[in-house]
Amino acid sequence: MTTLFISDLHIDAAQPAIAARLLDFLAAEGPRADALYVLGDLFESWIGDDEPDATQRAVIDGLRALTMRGVPCFVMHGNRDFLLGERFCAASGAQLLPDPLLITLHGERILAMHGDALCTDDHAYQRLRATVRDPDWQKRFLRLSAASRRALAGAARAGSRAHTAALYPEIADVNADSVAMVLRASAVRTLVHGHTHRPGVHQFEIDGLPRRRIVLGDWHRTGSVLRWDHGGPQLHTLD
Repeated sequence: MTTLFISDLHIDAAQPAIAARLLDFLAAEGPRADALYVLGDLFESWIGDDEPDATQRAVIDGLRALTMRGVPCFVMHGNRDFLLGERFCAASGAQLLPDPLLITLHGERILAMHGDALCTDDHAYQRLRATVRDPDWQKRFLRLSAASRRALAGAARAGSRAHTAALYPEIADVNADSVAMVLRASAVRTLVHGHTHRPGVHQFEIDGLPRRRIVLGDWHRTGSVLRWDHGGPQLHTLD
């Protein structure tokens, strides 16, 4: 049996092909899996559990169909959908995960993260991340009308695109010292994350010990999935 990892789907009504690709994946491969982990940014934006649109509801129903078949589904908050809450879990059957998270697969402990907390060279983003993850800020935001929340989310997405476009590529990527710090602190060999949209498997050493960083890709043009079975991890691009 295989454990599946995906991230950065950015499900959005404006790009229905991504939702369709995910639903096909869930129906075809999901039932044969031990578990499915979504490491953040399942949705392009999430203004609260009370306001899913039709595309988001279709994805929630797809997750529900999979969990009803006995396949555990786990979802981590990303930088776009950090307001996913209990009603989302009740509707989808998925469980929300802490970030970071230690998982044991086939005898190996691994560290799973969304990955945005590792981009520590982007100081402006880290300040914003701390603000929107604050429970008091979230309570104030969720008290706004749905129309106001939707408008603010749209403005935030536009601002995020402009900010990312203006960054040097190395600033938008993870910081090597931050990666080393979390691997040392967790005492694991392998880190799995998304966020950067730069899929790959990076082998390196820390303190003379072999380590690896597996980066999941986004789903804008094709799908990206990490399949982990008794033979180890394999990162694939979906057709």
